[in-house]
Amino acid sequence: MKRSTIRIWFIVHKWTSLVSTLFLLMLCVTGLPLIFHDEIDAMLGEDYEAQLPGAPSAQAGLSLDAMLTEALAQRPGEVPLFMAFSNDSPLLTVTTGPSPAAAESEMTLLFLDRATGQVIGPAPSGGVMDFILSLHVDLFLGLPGMLFLGAMGLLFVIALVSGVVLYAPFMRRLEFGTLRTARSVRVRRLDQHNLLGIVTLGWALVVGLTGVINTLADPLTSQWQNGELAQMTAQYSGSAPLDPADYASLDTAMAAAQDALPDRAPQFIGFPGGAFSTAHHYAVFFQGDQSATQFLLTPALVDARDATLTDARAMPAINQALMLSKPLHFGDYGGLALKLLWALFDLATIWVLWTGLMLWLRREPGRIERRIDEIASGAASGLGRSARA
Repeated sequence: MKRSTIRIWFIVHKWTSLVSTLFLLMLCVTGLPLIFHDEIDAMLGEDYEAQLPGAPSAQAGLSLDAMLTEALAQRPGEVPLFMAFSNDSPLLTVTTGPSPAAAESEMTLLFLDRATGQVIGPAPSGGVMDFILSLHVDLFLGLPGMLFLGAMGLLFVIALVSGVVLYAPFMRRLEFGTLRTARSVRVRRLDQHNLLGIVTLGWALVVGLTGVINTLADPLTSQWQNGELAQMTAQYSGSAPLDPADYASLDTAMAAAQDALPDRAPQFIGFPGGAFSTAHHYAVFFQGDQSATQFLLTPALVDARDATLTDARAMPAINQALMLSKPLHFGDYGGLALKLLWALFDLATIWVLWTGLMLWLRREPGRIERRIDEIASGAASGLGRSARA
């Protein structure tokens, strides 16, 4: 590799790292407790599912219509927005709001026990974990904050790629994993930065790319709603929105949806007027029937006036990638063991970011040129060995 090429890669690595480092440190620090969100909720007594005994069938129990009536009795004057299911217990949730197009801040999430019909209570809000999640997701800025963090994630991925390009020729002069402990603090810090960076590379790329995809959740959902969802329900175009008083039986609608997608478990229902449905349909989302596809959702659209099936089809590939990226981002695929591994890599990445920042803040005059010379000499020695071979 020519010295001029190395300089370009070095500049790319330096500035993509510097611009994104502080935000990435924040994401890594806030991401650490979010990895164990379920465990922390259970410790704080906020995991309602853990408090309910498991059921032979997660869909057994009282009718959906009865559960919806019970939930709406707790929120008079409001309309249903979502109903979600647990496939491991009788827990069921109903989200309500003042109107079908209610903002998230106006929504109320209620927990119910489908086995008994008992309302367990509304979801706690305003806690520490909600604060951490909002900071991690959008910096309390909504969609602009999400897109900004997505840009920082993209810079992070570029910094990783450019770091690998620079690491390869530099390590031709040293054995892999070398830590020059007898050298200066700066050299020791550089070796730690390089070694942990290359060890965590695969994990960092996965988390970085899935993080970027996750920041596009709202635009991708809108694109699906305005595109494929609109095509599926074109016959309803121009019709007046359905009044909540005219909604058909949920149980009949669920039966129609399950006939279209048999042997799958429903994950949630989007009521008419929301982002995941139309003004005339129940959108019943079913999860995949295998462990590898459990996070892939397929919607069945049921006419909310007469509970007849309109259409059922898989979502576009980009939306499926979004569904897979969310659990992968937080290590939700493999239970506690994978979460612990995710936490270990997260801590290592924090150290990589911190050492990189310290290397920049405590740089010396002429150090950059000497660093480029070191990498260039490593590349040259590698070419020399190849030629002799």
